[in-house]
Amino acid sequence: MAPGFIEADSVAHCGESMAGEFCWSISATDVHTQWTKTRAVPNGGQAAVAERIAQIEAALPLPIPGFDTDNGGELLNWHLVDYFGKRRVPIRFTLSRAYPKNDNARVEQKNWTHVRQLVG
Repeated sequence: MAPGFIEADSVAHCGESMAGEFCWSISATDVHTQWTKTRAVPNGGQAAVAERIAQIEAALPLPIPGFDTDNGGELLNWHLVDYFGKRRVPIRFTLSRAYPKNDNARVEQKNWTHVRQLVG
């Protein structure tokens, strides 16, 4: 796989309850190089997540030919479909299977080393 293909995932920093407002982390990892960028989002809102993905893309050293995510609504939404699809050369937007945790193993690993160990 060529450099630039991204796996993305989110982490909710909510403790044991999803009730109320809390911070989320959005992580994107290049499958080939393991380059990882993470951004905080004040909530899991789709527009805010799409904005953070745009910030991550701007900070990456390579163009993104493909973007893979799990089935979470914060990353699988029309804001990102439009963001990636309405380009002169659309970015391939794919998603993993519903429950296998190892489908996005590279970004899941970074969720541990770059997010949970640092933030909790």
